[in-house]
Amino acid sequence: MTDHALRLLRENVRLAELAAFPFNFDIGRASHGHVEEVRLASGGPLDIVAGDDTGGTYFVCADGSLLYADSEGSAGIIGSSVDEALEIMIGLAEAEEDEEGEGEGEGEGEEDGEGPRQGPGLEDARAELRAALGFPERPAAELEALLDAALLRTEPDFVLLNGTEHNAYQLLDSYPRPPLWEPVLASGRTDLALLRAGDPAAREAVAEDPVRRRLALRAAQFDRAEGDLELLRHLLRHEAASSMTEELRVAAVLVGLYGDTSDLALLNEVRETDFDTACGLGGMPEPGASAEELRTWARELDDMLVGADPTDEPLSTWTDLARDQGMTELARVALIRDLDEIVMDQSRLRRPDASRALTTAPLRALARDFEELGDRTQALRAQRLYTALQETAWDRVSARLDQAGLERADGQLAEATRSLEALRGILADPGDDSLRHWQGVYFGRFIAQEHYRLTHALADAHLPEEARALLTAADEILGELSENAASGVRELAEATAARVREVS
Repeated sequence: MTDHALRLLRENVRLAELAAFPFNFDIGRASHGHVEEVRLASGGPLDIVAGDDTGGTYFVCADGSLLYADSEGSAGIIGSSVDEALEIMIGLAEAEEDEEGEGEGEGEGEEDGEGPRQGPGLEDARAELRAALGFPERPAAELEALLDAALLRTEPDFVLLNGTEHNAYQLLDSYPRPPLWEPVLASGRTDLALLRAGDPAAREAVAEDPVRRRLALRAAQFDRAEGDLELLRHLLRHEAASSMTEELRVAAVLVGLYGDTSDLALLNEVRETDFDTACGLGGMPEPGASAEELRTWARELDDMLVGADPTDEPLSTWTDLARDQGMTELARVALIRDLDEIVMDQSRLRRPDASRALTTAPLRALARDFEELGDRTQALRAQRLYTALQETAWDRVSARLDQAGLERADGQLAEATRSLEALRGILADPGDDSLRHWQGVYFGRFIAQEHYRLTHALADAHLPEEARALLTAADEILGELSENAASGVRELAEATAARVREVS
């Protein structure tokens, strides 16, 4: 991980020329920048150090890795350092030439205008540059292995995004990657093995840790074994403390599938933990039911909501578990790729039962997932598309309200102001009757609250004229609310008005 080669190229014009041609690593193109604004999804720094004659750009990342981005929207790590990447490029260019140019006569490349890549000039350039940079001779297979390892490190930490549209660049390579669930579930599989081995320390440590417990239950869901009943009972009792979770349902189903009627008391006790568990585990057989009734309930729930195939789980199952384990970039990249696919092909939102109708719930879920990751840029990207696809006046106002809140939280005050202006336009001319009662319900309170919150933010940003204008609109909305809806807003309204007076 050094910049030895890059320093030598910057100090020696001859070496820089050789790197630029025939190896297409031109440090003189660094000043040109990339063809578009870009950034890493992980937020790390990027330093442009070279370009090539196709519009591609070489970036050094924070850890010294060299990222290459072409001009067509693909990018990937091509070396753990500039030195390694250059060694790979120089060595593989020679290796490719040996295969492609075998049997060609000397000088054939120059005659057809393709330059020294098809003649012995490449070998001379390779020898001179390799010697000057201190690179040893390595077999092509070894260099290819280094390149493969580098490319496979691109995700999740070095995914490049368009700086304007915020979509991800495609990978440079087409190597298969493990499905998301495999790295996410790895620690759960390890814990499940410890539990099956009867490790008493693991038994309590896993059961008392909410994340480890959830992962162990998921591992048991997809790797079912006859001897798991006792450990499943133990995990079930502890998972009930988290109220109604998907993993609680998994645990209840796995226990129920054994058909041991002595578990009916435990299952019903878990069901009665609180209101949410009572709803989520509804239909459970009461104590005194037969083993077959218990198995039937568990099988039906298993077929409908649980299952034994990890590929059937929604993406959110794995991104949530990734986030909870601190695998933030793994979750972020998976969600960005999913959003990219929807943006490029909205037919993915079509309902199976109505080919012309769209279900926008996946977009709202993505917006929330990105919010939980702290990525408001991607959350807004999902939310804005969600907003654009709403049909009823109520849904359009609700979507605009959420969008304005995100924009305000992200410091995009002008955009948030425009979103609320559009919201008020829908209130004034809804086009349907879905908003006929908005003033008398909590929805009206939420609309007024967001107006006052944004007004306060505008005042804090020393934008008194904009703050006064929005305060007027907020007060008008407050005046339309029912007494019950308005009662929860007046204190915020007074504090906001006072703040606006301070900056006016």
